[in-house]
Amino acid sequence: MDLDPFVLSRIQFAANITFHIMFPSITIALGWILLFFKLRFQSTRDTGWMEAYFFFTKVFALTFAIGVVSGVTMSFQFGTNWPGYMETVGNIAGPLLAYEILTAFFLEATFLGVMLFGYRRVPPWLHTLATFLVAIGTTASAFWILVLNSWMQTPAGFDMIANETGQLQAHVTSWWDVVFNPSMPYRLVHMLLASGASAAFLIAGLSAYRLLQDDPSTSVRKTLASAIIMLGFLMPLQILAGHEQGINTKEHQPAKIAAIEGAWNTQGQAPLVLFAWPNEKTRQNDLALEIPYAGSLIVTHSLDGVIQGLNDFDTHPPVKPVFFSFRLMVGLGFLMLGTAWFGCYVLIRKKEMPRAYLYGLVIMSLSGVFATIAGWYVTEIGRQPWLVQGVLLTKDALGPVSGGMVLSTLLAYLSVYVFLATGYVTTLFYLAAKAAQGNAPLHKGERK
Repeated sequence: MDLDPFVLSRIQFAANITFHIMFPSITIALGWILLFFKLRFQSTRDTGWMEAYFFFTKVFALTFAIGVVSGVTMSFQFGTNWPGYMETVGNIAGPLLAYEILTAFFLEATFLGVMLFGYRRVPPWLHTLATFLVAIGTTASAFWILVLNSWMQTPAGFDMIANETGQLQAHVTSWWDVVFNPSMPYRLVHMLLASGASAAFLIAGLSAYRLLQDDPSTSVRKTLASAIIMLGFLMPLQILAGHEQGINTKEHQPAKIAAIEGAWNTQGQAPLVLFAWPNEKTRQNDLALEIPYAGSLIVTHSLDGVIQGLNDFDTHPPVKPVFFSFRLMVGLGFLMLGTAWFGCYVLIRKKEMPRAYLYGLVIMSLSGVFATIAGWYVTEIGRQPWLVQGVLLTKDALGPVSGGMVLSTLLAYLSVYVFLATGYVTTLFYLAAKAAQGNAPLHKGERK
């Protein structure tokens, strides 16, 4: 059996990022939602908001803890599997990762304890400040990670200079250009909105589950309504932000756009390929379902706009993963939009949420997370064969690792990840069921 360490190392890193991104995609926005719950309590003195705050701080703590642990394993792989990455661009990647730790992780870790355990031990203003600083920390963490990832997609502000051994290394010429590289603002907005959608759907799903368990508490209805209203505003903004990021990608990474669109030949008046089976052997799409002219209209804002085809590039990303991941992301996005707007309609009409709708929200609890993962697949696989676009090929960053060693650690990682993911989801719904049980009436007219 041929164990290719390059392929296995890529699968291993993909498994790690797939698992890890679940958790920051929730906590980035959840910190701000917790702050909203706390401020609503302070302004209204309605204890339902504090009940919501206490419940979802447990969700935040669990999610944050697993996110930190899963993030550590990714940093190990820079040294074990991909040493060529830091050897080539470490002068840029190293400081950005350090900024993330210094400005974000320490801020979160320092004040998380106050947020979780200090409500009755510190003044109310200090507890609120701790919640605010944790929210700032999660956002700052996202900012620096997205700066680095965006720089890998659209590198700027550096020169490649040979060291004493002749190896080319990246050296910063402008930190401003590094940080605010051409794709960073688009990716930052898109990711922050994705986090908002992920956290809101999780809140809606857990709240719906509690209602289905006949939880009579007012806090559940408050959190469900808040999440649905938040989603009603966020989802159209997210779709718009995704479109703008696509326009930016067309300018800086046209091969990725060609893979997304399934465009093999450069053409104007290009159709929008709703579905197809991209065939890399014949360089065409099988079983294609298309809307004439719509591809050019969406990508170039003109019916005659030209979309560059994959055949124009010497190298391009693998088409199927990018093509299908993009459609999964978009499909989930529009499903989430429809779900949110239906919920807003019910709230406006001041009717009870249909039980079928509540079951749907439970099923869609992690829909935002899955859409985020699909989007990251588009972003990361769409950059291939480059690790840093135009600077470092992925194969050139691989270290001297054996296929057998990578396979053994990959299987170990996957086993742990399956266990943790199962435990995480199970624990979330256990907490929701326990909260519902704690609020359930003992007898008619009597509450615990």
